[in-house]
Amino acid sequence: MLKDKSAVCAQSHFELSHIANFLELRDTISLRREFKMDEMEEELKCPVCGSFFREPIILPCSHNICLACARNILVQTPDAESPQSSRASGSGVSDYDYLDLDKMSLYSEADSGYGSYGGFVSSPTTPCQKSPNGVRVFPPAVPQPPSQHHLLGHPSSLPPIPRNSCLTCPQCHRSLILDERGLRGFAKNRVLEGVVDRYQQSKTAALKCQLCEKSPKEATVMCEQCDVFYCDPCRLRCHPPRGPLAKHRLVPPAQGRVSRRTSPRKISTCTEHELENLSMYCVQCKMPVCYQCLEEGKHGTHEVKALGAMWKLHKGQLSQALNILSDRATEAKEFLVQLRNMVQHIQENGVEFEACLVAQCDALIDALNRRKAQLLTRVNNEHEHKLKVVRDQISHCTVKLRQTTGLMEYCLEVIKENDPSGFLQISDALIRRVHMTEGQWGKGTLTPRMTSDFDLTLDSGPLLQTIHQLDFIQMKVPSAPMLQLEECCTINNSATLSWKQPPLSTIAVDGYILELDDGNGGQFREVYVGTETICTVDGLHYNSTYMSRVKAFNASGVGQYSKTLAMQTSETGQSPCDMQTLATVAWFTFDPASAHPDIILSNDNLTVTCNSYDDRVVMGNSGFSRGVHYWEITVDRYDNHPDPAFGVARGDVLKDVMLGKDDKAWAMYVDNNRSWFMHNNSHTNRTDGGVSEEATVGVLLDFTRGVLIFLINDEQQGPVAFEGIEGIYYPAVSLNRNVQVTLHTGLPIPDFYTPGEADLSGSVC
Repeated sequence: MLKDKSAVCAQSHFELSHIANFLELRDTISLRREFKMDEMEEELKCPVCGSFFREPIILPCSHNICLACARNILVQTPDAESPQSSRASGSGVSDYDYLDLDKMSLYSEADSGYGSYGGFVSSPTTPCQKSPNGVRVFPPAVPQPPSQHHLLGHPSSLPPIPRNSCLTCPQCHRSLILDERGLRGFAKNRVLEGVVDRYQQSKTAALKCQLCEKSPKEATVMCEQCDVFYCDPCRLRCHPPRGPLAKHRLVPPAQGRVSRRTSPRKISTCTEHELENLSMYCVQCKMPVCYQCLEEGKHGTHEVKALGAMWKLHKGQLSQALNILSDRATEAKEFLVQLRNMVQHIQENGVEFEACLVAQCDALIDALNRRKAQLLTRVNNEHEHKLKVVRDQISHCTVKLRQTTGLMEYCLEVIKENDPSGFLQISDALIRRVHMTEGQWGKGTLTPRMTSDFDLTLDSGPLLQTIHQLDFIQMKVPSAPMLQLEECCTINNSATLSWKQPPLSTIAVDGYILELDDGNGGQFREVYVGTETICTVDGLHYNSTYMSRVKAFNASGVGQYSKTLAMQTSETGQSPCDMQTLATVAWFTFDPASAHPDIILSNDNLTVTCNSYDDRVVMGNSGFSRGVHYWEITVDRYDNHPDPAFGVARGDVLKDVMLGKDDKAWAMYVDNNRSWFMHNNSHTNRTDGGVSEEATVGVLLDFTRGVLIFLINDEQQGPVAFEGIEGIYYPAVSLNRNVQVTLHTGLPIPDFYTPGEADLSGSVC
């Protein structure tokens, strides 16, 4: 399988075009100088401890973690659930393997932090603490007193890794069972370690002791053999001048830093064959391999290329991607200049418009002067609104530009590395990140959201007796009113509805139109037109569900409808308390206005999918606060084992993450094998049984008991999912482009369930 020398040379010659990009990138170093090194700092910190990486290792998911932090977040799995040796660290775990491992019970029933398995004598639950980044960290099961060997970095003194230990990446949450080599099976990221070292040297003039526990003192010596900086107290305590340590050479810190910087890099060795150097690159597995891997390992039938040729090729590809990203950064800076100029133009136009308005109003005698003050207030409001929109866009664009430049700085530092194997271990991930970041500067990102012109024209032609009616010619229709759900209620066969205009709306409203359907899913009809913001409708049918909505109007026209509210009347002669035990049959659809922009709706807003690989949220257009409600969602398409989530949410739920990640949603997310309940990013109650194409997910919301229950294919899934449900909730779903679902409403309550008789211990009467 090894290519001969001439073939490698021909391949290298073919790839020289990619190397030219790297040379061009060096010529654009002046652009790089415009960015600050500080923006790269977040790329150099461990996601667990929040400090700069120390002895970083590369996980198979391409993320990095400190070696010490990796030991702290290990958990032990039961023997019965240990994957086969094919899932050992670094042995070609596929994406689906990760997905399966990620769904294992690695979470506590009470929260979503990392924890040990409960219920096993050999692995009791270990108290955990949170790192600066919010990741739960588990200390070693048996604290080891620091010894001289441990302080000097001898791995033999470290506590042994328990059998069947599992490591979960703190960033992507993919899990992996360690093999007999333990953490030694993961490659060290020497490139990242070198970048961190150079960055710290550029940031810190005085070298600090590496063994001080709280506030490190200034180092006085460095041991060349131990490669550790000591202050005087730590040197006397941890590095006494006797015994085997007497032969170690202690040098001043500055000299030690120079010698560390100029010391040759260690030759990379294979993680599978520790005595063999990495000499080739497996194209199929995208990783450096040694000669022995090709002779007897799993790479024997794979296509391989020379390590140096692939090193140059990937450097060229990364350089080419960076050129494109640097162009986007330059465009973003020019866009920021454009926005700042818009601020100045808005201010100038605002002043000019005020002057014109004052001149016109001063010509209309005393009555016009009183009206003039009101018009100036509206102009100033428009002025402030435009400034706020543009300044918000400036702030958002500045944050994105900072993240982009930080990634560029990090990539440029990585390109400096001369270690081919170390570079190739992270190059694929960096190239993907650069392309992904470049994609974020997509269409519309660098387009102003607000014009600097004031589209207001004052009509000064009316006669003097009509001055009190003086107003701007151009007006906008009113915004959609907001239903005040906490004040809406039904008593017997009467319904009371209350609404208001959005808080920031400054558009004049002449009146409102309230509409109700016929209580049986029929056409809407007007039941009130006027200026009041509360209305009680009498004479409705008993034991019926009415859909209600309201819109506002002014001289320019009629605005949009509010969200639709379902209201249930009581049975004949019942009191309001008895009314709450009734099951509600409500019709609703998904709401395009509240959906994430990536959501795609069809079939009269009953069918939904997404154009993003990330989870996006869409809610129903009706909110519920009383009664018992049931709806179903069928899975029309299900590809690549995604995790759609179904449940309910508040109106201000996050739309760009999985349903249940924040404290505004209560959901069940499910794959093809099992499901979990999730609220406020806490996972509970893993239950076997998943979904597939044509599966049906049911959601039962019972306000009489305050519970939320889920069903899959007409069978209850797990226990009662959530208790204490009260307030106003909207049906909600989160999914990505691998899923398409269809909503079914107006359904009766399942036969097995009697409203008001939910057994909160887990079963349903």
